[in-house]
Amino acid sequence: MGNVDLKNLSLQEMENLISQLGERSYRAYQIFEWVFQKDAGDIREMTNLPLKFRNSLSELACTKRLPITDKRVSKDGTRKYLFVLEDGNTIENVLIPDEEKRTLCISTQVGCKLNCSFCLTGKGGFVRNLKTSEIIEQVLSICREIQENITNIVFMGMGEPLDNYENVIKTIKIMISPHGLKIPARRITLSTAGIVPGIIRLAGENLKINLAVSLNTADNETRDGIMPVNKKYPIDKLLEALKEYPLPPGRRITFEYVMMKGINDTIEDAKRLLKILKGIRCKINLIPFNKIEGSNLEPSHPESIEEFQNLLVSKHYTVIIRKSKGADIWAACGQLRSSKMTIKD
Repeated sequence: MGNVDLKNLSLQEMENLISQLGERSYRAYQIFEWVFQKDAGDIREMTNLPLKFRNSLSELACTKRLPITDKRVSKDGTRKYLFVLEDGNTIENVLIPDEEKRTLCISTQVGCKLNCSFCLTGKGGFVRNLKTSEIIEQVLSICREIQENITNIVFMGMGEPLDNYENVIKTIKIMISPHGLKIPARRITLSTAGIVPGIIRLAGENLKINLAVSLNTADNETRDGIMPVNKKYPIDKLLEALKEYPLPPGRRITFEYVMMKGINDTIEDAKRLLKILKGIRCKINLIPFNKIEGSNLEPSHPESIEEFQNLLVSKHYTVIIRKSKGADIWAACGQLRSSKMTIKD
C-alpha cells in the first residue's frame, strides 16, 4: 500500500498523480467520487477502474480513515466526538442536530496559537495544523456514524482556520466540488478571530462560503486583553478588510460576540459596536459566555444581553442570542479541548 493519502489531494493534484501512471485525466474524477462520495475504504473497491491501474495506484496511494475514539451525547441531542490522530494527538468535533439540519462543527488544528481568554482550546497551546485528510475525514467519519449526510459545516472547532490556510481552502474546495462532498457553499461557514491577511486572501478565492468573525468588543484596549491577536491585527485593520470582502447577494458577515459580565456587555459597549459596524452588511450573534476551567470570567446576566440586543435591533440590525448547546458535555462554544471522554449513548 502506498503512502499518498488520496484524501489529501485536490482534484488537480489527483490529475497529476494519474498522469504519472500514464492514465487519462478523467480517471481523477472517478477516483475523487469514489473517495469523497462513495467513501471507498480501499482502492480495490473502485471497480470502474481497470484492475491493472488499481494495482499500480495502490502501490503509490491509499485511503485512510479517522475512526471515532469516543463520544458524548448531551441532553439536548448535541454530540461531541473525540478522534486520536496517527501521531497520538487528539481533536474533537461537535454534531448539532436540529430538525432537518445536521450541523457539524469541525476542527482545523491540534490546539490553537491565539489563546483567547474565553476559549479553552488555546489554553493547552498549539501543537500542529491538521492535514486536509484529517479535516475532511471528520465529516466522512460522522456520516458513517449517523448514516446520514451532513447538511451544514462550520469551521468553528479547535484552532484558527485561517492559520491553516492552505489545507482549509483545499478542504473547502473538496466539500463544494460536484465530484467531492457536494455541500453547497452557502451551507459552509468559516469563523476567524480576525487574521487579516487570511481574510484578504479568502476574499480572492471566490468560494462564496459564509464568513463569521469573532469580534467580542468594539475597542482595541478590551480586545487586546481578551484576544491577543488584536495586537497584531487591530479592529480598524480588521474592519477595513471586511468592508472590502465580497459578499454574494443576500449574504452578510456574521459577527460573533461572546457576552462576558463586566467586560463587554454594557449599553455603552453596544453603542460603540454600532459605531464601528456602520457600512458593513452584517448580522450579530450574541453568545453567552460558556464557563471554562481555570477562568474567572462569567456570563453576562440575561437582562444585560437582552438590553444589548434591543439597542442593536432598534438600529435595524439582525441580532440573535445564540442558545448554547452541549454545555453539559463541554461541547459548547469555547469549550473544546481534548480530554478523556466517557461514551454515553
